[in-house]
Amino acid sequence: MALGQLNVIMAKVIEHIKNAKSTLFSLEILPPSTGESIQKLFDNLSPLMEFKPKFIDVTYHREEYVFKKMANGLLEQRSIRKRPGTVSICAALMHKFDVDTVPHIICGGFTKEETEYALIDLNFLGIDNVLALRGDCIKGQKSFEATPGGHRYADELVGQINQMNKGIYLSDELQNPTPTKFCIGVAGYPEKHFEAPNLKTDLKYLKQKIENGADYIVTQMFFDNKKFFEFVDRCRAEGINVPIIPGLKPITAKSQMTNLPRNFYIDMPEDLIDAVERCRSDDEVKNVGVEWAIQQAKELVNHKVPCLHFYSMGKSTAIQQIASKLF
Repeated sequence: MALGQLNVIMAKVIEHIKNAKSTLFSLEILPPSTGESIQKLFDNLSPLMEFKPKFIDVTYHREEYVFKKMANGLLEQRSIRKRPGTVSICAALMHKFDVDTVPHIICGGFTKEETEYALIDLNFLGIDNVLALRGDCIKGQKSFEATPGGHRYADELVGQINQMNKGIYLSDELQNPTPTKFCIGVAGYPEKHFEAPNLKTDLKYLKQKIENGADYIVTQMFFDNKKFFEFVDRCRAEGINVPIIPGLKPITAKSQMTNLPRNFYIDMPEDLIDAVERCRSDDEVKNVGVEWAIQQAKELVNHKVPCLHFYSMGKSTAIQQIASKLF
C-alpha cells in the first residue's frame, strides 16, 4: 500500500491541536539500534495505539567517531551511527499504524544542501511535520561545532524550512519550485537550556525560532508542573503565543534519579526523591514514577494543555499504565 493510499488523512500537528476538543496524546520514540528488527518497535507501540496518539516523534542520532586499530598498528578514525533510519521509521509507522510522524531534523552533521535534500525526501513521502533542533555535539567534543556549510543554531534551520514552505530553495536556478508545507516544531526548556546563561536569554532565542516560522513548542521533560506553568507564563509575556506542549517522562529505575538530571540538566522535586529513596526495588520505583506522572498529567489536563507528549526511551509499559488513566 502506497503512502498516498493510507486509510486516514494525515494532518499537521498544529491542525490536530486546533481541531482537538480535549488534551491530545503523543509520544517520542528512538529508532531501533543498528542490527535490530523494526518488529520490536512495532510490538512496543502496539499497546499504545488504543489511546490514539495523534503523532509520534522519531529522534535522529548523529554519527559518532571511534578509533579502530589497523593491521599496521595505527589507529583509524571511523564514523558510525548507532540508531539509523529516522525517515524510514517514520514512513514505516505511517504504514503500520496510520499515524502522523514527526522526524527530528538537526543542524549537526548536515550542510544546508543536505538538509534541503532530506526535506525534499520527507515532502515526497507525505511527511509534513518536523521537529527542528540544533542537536548535540559529537561525543568527545567540548561544545557544538556546526558542519561547514551547515547551520549553527536551530533558528537558522527553522528559517530554511520556512523558506522552502514559501517555495524558496537554495538554488536560484529553479523555475517555479513547489512550496513545501511543513509544520515546524521546536524545543523549549522550562528549566532553560544548559548552555544559556539564564532563562531570559533562552527565551530570546526561543522567540527567534518562532519568528523564523516555528508553529509550536514541545518542552524538555520536567517533573515539577510549577516550572512548566511559569515557563508558559514567561513565554506569553515575551509574545510567544504558539501552542506549548509539555513533555513527560515516567521514572522507572532508581538510577534515573541521577542519570536524568545529569544528562538533561533538570531538577527533581524533593517529594519525588524521598519517595524513590524509600523504594527497595526498581519495580517499586516504577510504581512511584507512574503515579507521579499520572498526577502530573491530570493537573496539566486540568490546565487545558494542548497535548501530553511522553518520552518513551524505547519502552511503553509505564506510558500504557499512565495513558489508561487519562485517555
